[in-house]
Amino acid sequence: MIRSFCLWALLVFPLQAVFPQATLKSGRSSTVKELTVSGAQYRDRVQAVWIAQMAAAIMGFPFEHKTASVKWIGDYTKPLAAAMVDDDWYYEMVAIRAFEKYGINMSVQQLGKQWLENSCGTWGSSEQARLLMQRGVDPAETGHPRYNKLWFSIGPQFSADVYGALAPAMPNVAAVMARKYGHINGYAEGADGAVFIAGMVSLGFSEKDPQTIVRKAARLIHPSSPYRKCIDLVIRLADAGKPAAEIFNAVEDRWHIEYPATNNAVANGGIVAASLWFGKGDFLKTVNLAFGAADFTDADCNAANAAAVIGAMQGMKGIPANLVDGLHDRVKGEKMGSLVLTPAVDESISGLAERTAAIGIKILQQHGAKFSGKQLSIPVQEPVTQPAELFKLADLMQYWNPDWTLERAGFGGAGGGMGGIRGNTYLDGEVLATYPRDEVKGLLLRRTLKVNGEKALALDVAADPGRVWRLEVYADNEKLLNKLITENEKERQWQHISIGLSQFEGQTIVLRLYQRVLVKGREAGNAYWKSIKIN
Repeated sequence: MIRSFCLWALLVFPLQAVFPQATLKSGRSSTVKELTVSGAQYRDRVQAVWIAQMAAAIMGFPFEHKTASVKWIGDYTKPLAAAMVDDDWYYEMVAIRAFEKYGINMSVQQLGKQWLENSCGTWGSSEQARLLMQRGVDPAETGHPRYNKLWFSIGPQFSADVYGALAPAMPNVAAVMARKYGHINGYAEGADGAVFIAGMVSLGFSEKDPQTIVRKAARLIHPSSPYRKCIDLVIRLADAGKPAAEIFNAVEDRWHIEYPATNNAVANGGIVAASLWFGKGDFLKTVNLAFGAADFTDADCNAANAAAVIGAMQGMKGIPANLVDGLHDRVKGEKMGSLVLTPAVDESISGLAERTAAIGIKILQQHGAKFSGKQLSIPVQEPVTQPAELFKLADLMQYWNPDWTLERAGFGGAGGGMGGIRGNTYLDGEVLATYPRDEVKGLLLRRTLKVNGEKALALDVAADPGRVWRLEVYADNEKLLNKLITENEKERQWQHISIGLSQFEGQTIVLRLYQRVLVKGREAGNAYWKSIKIN
């Protein structure tokens, strides 16, 4: 997968680039369009991308992982001295610093160094990435499911607007950057979210219709991806004439059930797409659709991503003046969550936009655009579908114990955007944590074994403090164990279990280990498996 993706990137990156809404005309080839825009127009739209996401997220904070809005929101809840520092844009600001330090072809490893230098990684998959980098994991792998238990969540998605701004009207270039750098805090559908958002922002510079932008950006993602399937659901229902509310509900019913974390990438990505589709290019209508889409979503991030596309399309004139003025052209903060920012942030948003545009011009020139000092001329790209990047929870077994299969595992949401969600499935070093997708059927580890001198099945298991699960072990249809796995209220304690297999000598048997979580009068939680051995 990595080799094929790199080959694809080499083929796509040199393709013609694209650009903003100034002059869009056909080139000599009937299949190539050229977008011409002044440097000032480009900077204006880049600044609008920054301000739009800040304004939308700040307006949406009251609805983040909470009940949805049922009123029109047109201003901030209180006067501001500046935009605060938030992960929706701080990681993008740090990416700009990294481009300035290491150049436009910086590696993921160099971006990782910048993350650690500037104290990135406060919440979610980004926090996991920071902790992993501090332990020495390669930044190109800190978003991978082998290490990051929240790889499917929204971190890469809300960090990707900047890549669209750096590659205006070049959705393929933007998408390659988004996936490459998105791997620092996500993978597969997590990274697909970054590709979709970066692609939409990039297309916003050259397209005038939000529905066209959604359609084209969807094409960047392989059809087999769950993320692409969610966006296709939005498009299919919208084309059938369904209203926004019905589409939001369909997205949540299909995909938020699959990914219960309120900060999951897939369902939230569908909300972004539908908000843009029905917002029709109007800033306040678009963000209010995201605020009111559904209860318990990542409403602020969704509004910020959708608003960034409006900023790319319309520039500063497309953002209500009260929202622009209310930020006082300033972003400022010393901490984000519990992390002290190094250094503290205190800079103008317009200055940030100028720095971003300067990097963007270099990227554009590298991919075929011409810049005279005042005017940019960019060949417009049509989206090219990226190779599939897929990962199933069952694939975790290749890293833990490939002799066994993992069936009916659930993504869960523990450690995601909202606390209290029971369980999720991930690897933590050599420990496999599991929770079933279906609490009735439970989760299953399965192996077929020819017993030839082996005497016992040995395993070490544990539960969450204060939680329980039931372990049932079968050899063929014979139940060998039915044991409640419990913990005290303070810490995880491992239990060693040994089950004799001598009675099956010479037979080929199917071993099944069930995690059952519906225990009357007790609260369910994750199962933890340190090892499974046949001795």
